Formats: sequence, structure tokens, C-alpha cells
Amino acid sequence: MSKFGDLIDLSVPVLFNFYAEWNDDSVAMAPVLNDVAAASGDRAKVIKIDVDKNQELAQALRIKSLPTLVIYKRGEMVWRQSGELDANTLLGILNEYV
Repeated sequence: MSKFGDLIDLSVPVLFNFYAEWNDDSVAMAPVLNDVAAASGDRAKVIKIDVDKNQELAQALRIKSLPTLVIYKRGEMVWRQSGELDANTLLGILNEYV
């Protein structure tokens, strides 16, 4: 996987899903994020980050609850929310940054 710094510097919005396999809400978001990724095509990226495998990054970003969704564009965090969202709502938010 690419380094986090390289991913956040992209000119397209990058939606990060911080999740854990043991977290029911994270598991429930997986098909929603697949739909968002498919609908976004090349206009945005959707990347899943397992907090158990990336503990330093999760701590640095102060990820406290799961799932936490974060959008970066050109190196800047432009949106963040914890908890579940439906695909249409998430697509609407993501499209604001395309």
C-alpha cells in the first residue's frame, strides 16, 4: 500500500475509512463503501485502513470510534465524521470536494 502522505496529497478527494474487523458498524459500512467507490470511479478514491494494523496512524489522527470516515484533498483534511452513513449521503459529501 502507498504511504499515507502520498495518498492525502492527491488532487482528487480521498475518502479514508478507518475500521476494524471486530467492529460491527465497520463491517456494516463495507458494502456502502464499495458502492461509493464504484459510483465515484476516477473522480475520487476510497481507501480502507485497518486501525489494528495501523495503530500509529490511528493514534496520530486521534481515531477514537469506528468507523471514522475522513476526506483529504491536496494534503488537507476537508471532512471527518465517525459512525455509519448511507451511500447516497456519503456520495453527496464526497462530490462536494470533486
